[in-house]
Amino acid sequence: MIELAASILAADFAHLADEVALVELGGATLLHVDIMDGHFVPNITFGPPVVKALRPITKLPLDCHMMVDNPDNFIQDFAEAGADMMSVHQEVCRHLHRTLQQIILHGMLPAVVLNPATPVDTLIEVLPMLHHVLVMSVNPGFGGQKFLPLALDKIAHLAELREEMGLNFRIEVDGGVAHDTVAQVVEAGADMLVAGSAIFSPGKTEQNAVEFLKIARAAGSVQVA
Repeated sequence: MIELAASILAADFAHLADEVALVELGGATLLHVDIMDGHFVPNITFGPPVVKALRPITKLPLDCHMMVDNPDNFIQDFAEAGADMMSVHQEVCRHLHRTLQQIILHGMLPAVVLNPATPVDTLIEVLPMLHHVLVMSVNPGFGGQKFLPLALDKIAHLAELREEMGLNFRIEVDGGVAHDTVAQVVEAGADMLVAGSAIFSPGKTEQNAVEFLKIARAAGSVQVA
């Protein structure tokens, strides 16, 4: 199933509940929440209070992407706030297996994120533990960046590993995924699509989501055929 994870980083924060309702109507199946600490990435965004505020206004799973230096310190807080999924960066986890164990113990679905310069093969040992792998198709830290085509090879590599190892983890992609890039992302093997700037737009949010998913699912149908 091709899923849209609408990234609230691009939403109108003054009307966040309304924005969430619009992407739900447009077919989004996840809400992607970018957690940035100003250290691992040069930006500061949300913390557990925002996740806690989102939880009662939507039934969609909350997909929390931890762009922070010490994700272990925040696992319990985000679980208690209502996060359903937590993805941590391979680059900052000294003991990645233990971090993933803690995410699972706190009732969340675990994922690992790969920056553009991080090889896929660094994850082979933990792939059986994962709900999904998040491939960054931009350098993390800011929304609205241009898609990096090198991500396509990484997505395809993960899809091959998934088949070879007999696993069922999902492949998520984040960064510059828009109406003009989503088809090639899906054709490479991705099935969870993070999109923010391409979706949230005054008066067009619901329509943007519908059209985005139409393109993505058409590409998925061709791939399956």
